[in-house]
Amino acid sequence: MAYDVVVLGSGPGGYVAAIRASQLGFKTAIIEKENLGGICLNWGCIPTKALLKSAQVYEYIKHAKEFGIEASGTPQFDSVIKRSRGVADKMSRGVQFLMKKNKIDVIMGFGKLVTKGKLEVVDKDGKNQVVEAKHIIIATGGRSRELPSMKIDGKKIIGYREAMVLPQLPKSIIVVGSGAIGAEFAYFYNSMGTKVTVVEFMPRIVPVEDEDISKELEKHYKKSGITVMTSSEVTKVDPSGAGVKATVKSAGGETVLEADILLSAVGIAANIESIGLETLGVKTDKGKILVDKYGQTNIPGIYAIGDCSPGQALAHVASKEGIVCVEAIAYNENKYHHQPEPIDYNNIPSCTYCVPEIASVGYTEKQAKEAGYEVRVGKFPLSASGRASAAGHPEGFIKVIFDAKYGEWLGTHMIGYNVTEMIAETVTARKLETTYHEVLNAIHPHPTISESVKDAIEVAYGEAIHI
Repeated sequence: MAYDVVVLGSGPGGYVAAIRASQLGFKTAIIEKENLGGICLNWGCIPTKALLKSAQVYEYIKHAKEFGIEASGTPQFDSVIKRSRGVADKMSRGVQFLMKKNKIDVIMGFGKLVTKGKLEVVDKDGKNQVVEAKHIIIATGGRSRELPSMKIDGKKIIGYREAMVLPQLPKSIIVVGSGAIGAEFAYFYNSMGTKVTVVEFMPRIVPVEDEDISKELEKHYKKSGITVMTSSEVTKVDPSGAGVKATVKSAGGETVLEADILLSAVGIAANIESIGLETLGVKTDKGKILVDKYGQTNIPGIYAIGDCSPGQALAHVASKEGIVCVEAIAYNENKYHHQPEPIDYNNIPSCTYCVPEIASVGYTEKQAKEAGYEVRVGKFPLSASGRASAAGHPEGFIKVIFDAKYGEWLGTHMIGYNVTEMIAETVTARKLETTYHEVLNAIHPHPTISESVKDAIEVAYGEAIHI
């Protein structure tokens, strides 16, 4: 079986790369060991959003009186999980359709590099076949990272995958790590009625976000009944009893926390083991495959994209990396009219879908100052937004950061209702090198929460109207 392009892994990086390759005239195949769509569609981005939506619906029911409506109800946890799985299954079938539509061969099994231009694929029955390709794109994604003190057993010490299909709602849960995964599950289980404790090693939760965002989310979580422990480390977990006991070391000494379940959400590890990298001498560093700006490894004809390469471990990054990689291959073979533009990794939007939602792009205020910029900062509270108040979500704010000298838009940081749908304006504006003046002259619709971006810019430049 010989192809122009073979993609190893069918997540949002792999299947997008395969489709683009087919569009550009390459005979293409994709190798997948489990489900088309990878972790994102089956066990990550999509099903978690379905869970979070169920939590939000339940929150509305609990607060229905505030909207002038009499309503009551209790969550049927198994039905919530079933709906989430149904959404994931539908999306995975959608990828199957896209493979057929684009005439991409799907080879099910575990793929491994054996020599340059050849992979061995072993299916679930142990049968193997050799697949040949001029270009091989590795898109094997990632998995829950394990710490020595928290070995995942899938029952009492779990990762994100198990957290989505628990057989019953736990009465209590310890969430270790407060990045996107930890923050989202903390919100979900708290909303469902579980007692939640978040343990974060860094001095603040969602530590990669702007400091003001971290403070706002922690305030909201504590108000919602979530216990937050920062600058804290889980040193030992004992799962031998009915639940788990976690020893947590903080500045004030050691504390033993007890809960039904512990969720380890301390990041992800790339899936680069046992796929033949050593056989071909593909270079790696810190658990990632080293690549150039077009996804090319040190071995000609071998490429890597997505979570197994050094860029941000985000689905939309993987998808764009796949497109850039394939278009670069096509350009070199005279199948595409220009060299693709490399990705600007400082203009990647990041979204966390807890409530309140978080969305950000570009420099934080601290990063901008450390980079030598003199900054103008504008912060607009959503309590002043008529749309946010009407929606019953006045919490949060929009924060914008501009270069004081030239008006360059350095970054935006949002926390509040529906802000994940609003961050694209900043991404596009920064890509176009738009200044504050041009954004203020672009009329924003009213009443919307999106107009609060304009309001925040007005604050930065001393032109605030609504506060």
